[in-house]
Amino acid sequence: MIKTIQNLPTEAGVYQYFDKNSRLLYVGKAKNLKNRVKSYWRFSPKFHPNPNLNIRITRMLEQAVRVDYIVVDSETDALVLENSLIKQLKPKYNILLRDDKTYPYIYIDESQDFPRFELTRKVVKGKSISYYGPFPNGGKVLLDTLYEVFPLVQKKSCLRGGKACLFYQIGRCLAPCEGKVSVKEYQKTVENAKKAIIKRSILVEILNDRMMELAIAERFEEATTLRDNIKTIQALTISSNIDLARQEDMDIFAIINGDTKGVIVKLFMREGKIISSDFSTFRGVDIYDESEAYRQALLEFYSYDSPQISKTILVAHPFDDQEMVSQLLSARFSKKIEIAHPKIGAKAKLVKLAITNAHEILKQESRKKEEIEPKISTLFELDLIPYKIESFDNSHMMGVATVGAMVVWSESRWDRASYRRYALEAKDEYGQMREMLSRRIANFAENSPPDLWILDGGDTLLQLALRLLRKAGVTLDVIAIAKEKLDSKAHRAKGAAKDIIYTKESVFELKTTDKRLLWVQRQRDEAHRFAIAYHQNRKRKEDTKNSLLEKKGIGPATIKKLVNYFGTFEAINQASFNELSV
Repeated sequence: MIKTIQNLPTEAGVYQYFDKNSRLLYVGKAKNLKNRVKSYWRFSPKFHPNPNLNIRITRMLEQAVRVDYIVVDSETDALVLENSLIKQLKPKYNILLRDDKTYPYIYIDESQDFPRFELTRKVVKGKSISYYGPFPNGGKVLLDTLYEVFPLVQKKSCLRGGKACLFYQIGRCLAPCEGKVSVKEYQKTVENAKKAIIKRSILVEILNDRMMELAIAERFEEATTLRDNIKTIQALTISSNIDLARQEDMDIFAIINGDTKGVIVKLFMREGKIISSDFSTFRGVDIYDESEAYRQALLEFYSYDSPQISKTILVAHPFDDQEMVSQLLSARFSKKIEIAHPKIGAKAKLVKLAITNAHEILKQESRKKEEIEPKISTLFELDLIPYKIESFDNSHMMGVATVGAMVVWSESRWDRASYRRYALEAKDEYGQMREMLSRRIANFAENSPPDLWILDGGDTLLQLALRLLRKAGVTLDVIAIAKEKLDSKAHRAKGAAKDIIYTKESVFELKTTDKRLLWVQRQRDEAHRFAIAYHQNRKRKEDTKNSLLEKKGIGPATIKKLVNYFGTFEAINQASFNELSV
């Protein structure tokens, strides 16, 4: 390693430290690779870590036996590559933030005579597009409420119908399809709706009146729905009496590290009012680096397909490379973007509000019931506390309708929006798991790895997963759970089946009442349930297609040959007579 360090180039780039097992420990970026990496070390009287470094970096260097590097054109490119590698490879000593999901925006295309409000998570092409948001939660409820309160064009198909429909009769549409409202008059309705998106007390007041009317009429179920919608709309914002002199658009970020968790709070101000807020947590403790946290949070949140970005971003703490991140975002979105850390005035009060909420969230997190995830980490000697877990299982019936499933457990609850199904080609369980895991690894660039994988299988599948991850250069804990085997067969007698848990280092046979075992079983069972449901659905479809072919005089043996040759029923249906006759 000494020779590599002494011969590093002076160009900008990214460096990676590895341990004796070739596991990635740390990723960093540098304007000058040689100077930056050499700064970690002292070369006399013997080669040793720089004593001025913090404990986290010193601990990493004590384990490092190799350093690799990648040269890039500029320090900005190095910053982007560093962030991408951290997200994909999950190095042990880099701070690892939770992925920021793309938040929905409400938008309207005012180039149309009678425009509608819609939801989007990506940029919509057009010169007259207006965006409102983002709305981390409740965006759909807010949009539905707009159509409930204002007589807008309710459906995309309404204008094409050319005839007033039920919506007009119940007063929820002005029937522009029959020319019952002019473009100018309709525009007034649109303007009122746009005001209500920002000043949502307008909507809340109207909904409260309607809720009371429904309650008086004893239509309690509808009244309950409106009550829930009111709560959702009110919960979109953090209340604030901060008054800005101008109607500015700003995004405010505050990142605080706690004893066991850290939190990122985001406030979104539009036209001088905080219209929405959100927070996410991450593992904290001794690996925390404030500058790295802010760089990751901003670069991940403001991706290339963000529908809207404010020209001003306020941060609760100044951080290294703040100006560089500002320049990168400005280039990414083709407009000047300022990242500022205000110390006085109304903007400083906004930052203080974000910090106050961050501390309150950490207090609430600490009051939660004792989490099982730290116990799982300790028992199985994991590198991380597994706050995000992906569990895998496959299902088939004698090679028919072969499928795989991945379920996701995140922050102590099922993240069903992240569940994935896989149609698999392999015939054996080993090949099926390899196919499924390989496809998931290929997707790490877009959807970064979790903290832990749980496989339904034994040590053979565990070693397969570790081999695939090692080949991809990804640091990720894996455990596998399988039924005990007697006479080389899984022993599944009711009441006697025992689950064995395999890790990279050990094999565990826990008591059936052990909460840690029950937690792992719960993950496995959910993956199994999801896989079985997908398999049954596919099997029903294939059985239906088989029946149709059999009705045409094609027997089961011929059907099997056709499927093996053409791959799918769709391909059989599209094949020519000559192809089928071969």
